Amino acid sequence: MFLSTHEKQLDAKRRLLVPQDFRAAALVPFEGIDSFDGVYCFAMKTLGCLECGGAEFFSHYKTLIDAQPFGSAARRGLEARIYSGMSRLSFDTAGRVTLPDALCEQFNIREAVLLTGLYDRFQIWNPDAYAAHLAQQDGDLSGLFAELGL
Repeated sequence: MFLSTHEKQLDAKRRLLVPQDFRAAALVPFEGIDSFDGVYCFAMKTLGCLECGGAEFFSHYKTLIDAQPFGSAARRGLEARIYSGMSRLSFDTAGRVTLPDALCEQFNIREAVLLTGLYDRFQIWNPDAYAAHLAQQDGDLSGLFAELGL
């Protein structure tokens, strides 16, 4: 599973060292999905970050698409948005992935990044965007947090 938050730096070639525990979680096989030595990466436009994971992560998106009738407008839209927007980022021998230029530009990912674990996936954030996201979540969920004693 993907847990914790890690501060990392991109090098000049946009390579990112993925923490060992994240790499191990990404390599766990999942029935019916081809695994590879890397992560699937998706532009999470609604949040302003990259979302990544292994075969189980990919399976979640595949299940969303497969639930729609074949040929339907909803399915075609999901297929175009998800499959064409997803990248396979392979680990190099040092455990790094190279982030695509377009995704770095889209989310203002430059040098410093945060990798945030979300159990079955992780996200890659610009640190300032993540701070704003957390502040928004804290406000939106303050009642629930208080109810749960968090």
